[in-house]
Amino acid sequence: MIKKLFFSILFLSSLSSYAQNFTFGAITYDDYEFDRKRLDSNANAIVLKEFGTARIQLDDNTGRLELIFEHHVKIKIYNKEGFKQANIIVPMYKDDNREESISELKASTFNYIDGKFVETAMDRKAVFTENRSKYTRLTKFTLPNLREGSVIEYSYQLRSPNLFTFKTWEFQTDIPKVISEYLVFIPGIYTYNVSLRGYQKLADQKVELSKECLRLSGVAIDCSKISYVMKNIPAFIEEDNMTAPSNFKSAIYFELAEAQNINGGKISYTKTWKDVDYELVSDRNMGSQMKKKDVFKDLIPGIVKDAQDDLAKAKAIYNYVQKQIKWNNYYGKYTEDNIKNAVDSRSGNVADINISLIAALSAANLDAEAVILSTRDNGTVNKLYPVLTEFNYVVAKVNIGDKSYLLDASEPLLPFGLLPLRCINDQGRVINLKKPSYWIDLKASRKTATNYILNGELTDEGKIVGLLTTHTQGYAALNKRKEILRYPSPDEYVEKLDERLPRIKILSHKILNLDSVENALTESYEVEFTVNDGSNGQFYFSPFFINPITKNPFNLSDRTYPVDLGASSDERVMINLTLPSNYKMIEKPQNLSIALPNSGGKYLLQCAFEDDKIAVSQMLQLNNAIYQPDEYFALKEFYSKIIQNQKSEFLFKRPAK
Repeated sequence: MIKKLFFSILFLSSLSSYAQNFTFGAITYDDYEFDRKRLDSNANAIVLKEFGTARIQLDDNTGRLELIFEHHVKIKIYNKEGFKQANIIVPMYKDDNREESISELKASTFNYIDGKFVETAMDRKAVFTENRSKYTRLTKFTLPNLREGSVIEYSYQLRSPNLFTFKTWEFQTDIPKVISEYLVFIPGIYTYNVSLRGYQKLADQKVELSKECLRLSGVAIDCSKISYVMKNIPAFIEEDNMTAPSNFKSAIYFELAEAQNINGGKISYTKTWKDVDYELVSDRNMGSQMKKKDVFKDLIPGIVKDAQDDLAKAKAIYNYVQKQIKWNNYYGKYTEDNIKNAVDSRSGNVADINISLIAALSAANLDAEAVILSTRDNGTVNKLYPVLTEFNYVVAKVNIGDKSYLLDASEPLLPFGLLPLRCINDQGRVINLKKPSYWIDLKASRKTATNYILNGELTDEGKIVGLLTTHTQGYAALNKRKEILRYPSPDEYVEKLDERLPRIKILSHKILNLDSVENALTESYEVEFTVNDGSNGQFYFSPFFINPITKNPFNLSDRTYPVDLGASSDERVMINLTLPSNYKMIEKPQNLSIALPNSGGKYLLQCAFEDDKIAVSQMLQLNNAIYQPDEYFALKEFYSKIIQNQKSEFLFKRPAK
């Protein structure tokens, strides 16, 4: 899926001519009449042409090198669903010193009216910027006068100080593309590692020498002129249960490996892990902070005074840091300032919190390390060589006896040893103050488990009354606790829950272990609801009203990327209902037992009626956290059978009066 591309500065005569930009506004009748069936008959919009170019040049005003990136695209809109392609967002990086900027923006909509194309140019007032975060600014604009059948076109130039990653080019997006072309000019003083991600193949690629493309201090520098072309590119459709789309979309990535000074000498950016270990351990906002045990020296005795062993100590320290420092919702592998300020102000980013945890564990003479990682929405990291910019998060690792525990104290509702789902992403790198770093698998330490138990009876009035008890553990408990605590009180949560369940009335409730995150969360509800009356003294009862599966989560005809649930799961439903005497069962749901290949999971359903009692037992197990693309069809069929079976009901006939 990730392919390393190597280029020499030679003319490859066997390949076709270079990618070239196209004239803005040159809309043709063929553009207007383009038949989407050629790519995707269900497409709401299609990119007809896309061209990009990137080069490095000297900014005469600042004397600094900068990246100049140009993007030009033409899109055919087929229906109103495709109108969203006219809402353009261009993310731009910024920091305290420099930022990216956009210029030369043009955007127009073309409609075919009375036998000719009529252009509606975008008003400059339609362009605005938004500060998304400390490091990201967004330029947004919307093209005007949209109709079904419109062709839209826009182009812009982006100036960036970021030479390290050059400029990524996404061949694949959420709509199909007829052709996407990228032309780059890389000065000979720079060497980049170039990789192609995704499952789509290049239709063409070409490398040639471009003479004197850059001049520094009077010295002319040649460039590698490289073109990449991809054609007939399918849309990338995102589905639930996946990590970052950037892991799977077809795109070209660049990483600066080496820079040569025009006066001689080289700087290597492709470092070994030994180099990176030294850099991180020496960094004032990472290794230096991990060493600050003195911040907690006077606090530790009080924190661990009731602990009987090292595991109890670690849990006490973890709970203290969870409560002491509130997360400011920023990620990071480096502290914003220092951990003492974070402890005193009771606020900090992820690194402030978890490096404080490492220092506190070390102050208690526990073996603690840091683990840097990339979150699920940030993509997986390169294993061939270390690229520190790919890591955006840090957690703690504590080693007790022959066991290790990964800890993130930024989430106050996480139990000890369970990382938030955002961190469950392939592997992280363990950073030790004294030993070489190494890779560690990032896996959920607990399965997601939910048990529903309903014990009740059918009254003569045709209502079912009973006690519904739910036990949740793992991520299910974390999510449920977050949901409950969004309300001022559990009572208000239950009130809103009652409103969302029109057929079920909650008579009373009890919620246990809401704050005891190490234990299963238990909810008990006395409920009442009416069954479906049929004719001739008959009534229907569906046993699938508790968390039913009504929609298949897997709907693609083909999925080229894994199904990543983050954790294995186990859900069970037990229903025991007593009916008045002499009721006769006419129909019932069929018992079902199905399994996924390779012990990947199973679904069991057993329904019985005996001695005036309905007994329903339902179990859904998914034994893997990750299912590979070749297992997708089996998952899809697995859920289809469950959904089909859950459409059935019990049918009973009441005794004659």
